[in-house]
This record gives sequence, structure tokens and C-alpha cells, in this order.
Amino acid sequence: MIMKTYSLKKEDIQRNWFVLDATDLVLGRMATKIADRIRGKDKPTYTPHVDSGDYVVVINAEKICVTGSKFENKKYYKHSLYPGGLKSQTFKELNEKHPERIIEEAVKGMLPKNKLGKSIIKKLKVFRGPKHDHESQQPSKWNLS
Repeated sequence: MIMKTYSLKKEDIQRNWFVLDATDLVLGRMATKIADRIRGKDKPTYTPHVDSGDYVVVINAEKICVTGSKFENKKYYKHSLYPGGLKSQTFKELNEKHPERIIEEAVKGMLPKNKLGKSIIKKLKVFRGPKHDHESQQPSKWNLS
């Protein structure tokens, strides 16, 4: 008995659009679900080397929550590549200025660190308020609970 391995081809990919309301969702738990959805791991046709995931639009990014004392103590770092160019911000400061970056960075850390990961992260769209620019794609509502 010969068993064949199924490998997904680009022409067989079917992508859907989903809208996720991030209000009162825990950051890490939400990010893992989003990473699986945009990578395509929730589909039976998942192939590791093919980008087969769906598009995810996250709204109300400023209303996410974190557990423990991370709201005050969690730090985000970036470096300008110049000597003394290390900058840090707390979760609270970054949530006030750019809450989209928090979700993008959390999901990006759960994806492969290669060309495939760079193409996958482009399917994540994060918005600060309840409005988004992707109504024409007719996204369906996605409930994590």
C-alpha cells in the first residue's frame, strides 16, 4: 500500500477574511490564534512551506489586556543601530501611542523568521478603533471565545 503526501499548490489556495474584536482579549492567547489563522495551520490542507492562511483584521487594538503586572512592567525595545541608540517603552506607553504595534509584534514573534514569515505577516491588519478599511472584502466575524 503506497501512501501519498498531499502538498498544497498556489492555485488551490482559498483565502478568507476575518474580523476580530480585540476588546478584553489577553494579548498572548489572542496572538497565538491569529498566528495560526494567518499561517493556515487551522486548515486541513496545511503545508509548512506554502503560505495558505487567511487574512485577519483586528479592531479595537487599544482595548487588549495583559495578565499580571505586565501593563506597567513589560518593556519593548528598539535600537537605531547607532552607539547608545537603544530605546525602550513600557506596555502602557506603547498602548497609548501605537497599540497596533503591540499586536503586530506579538504575532510576528510567533511566525517563521524567513521570507515566508515576512509574507505571512502582511495578511495581518490591525486598527486602533472599531473602523477598518477592509469592508469591501466582506470579512466574517471571528469569535475566539
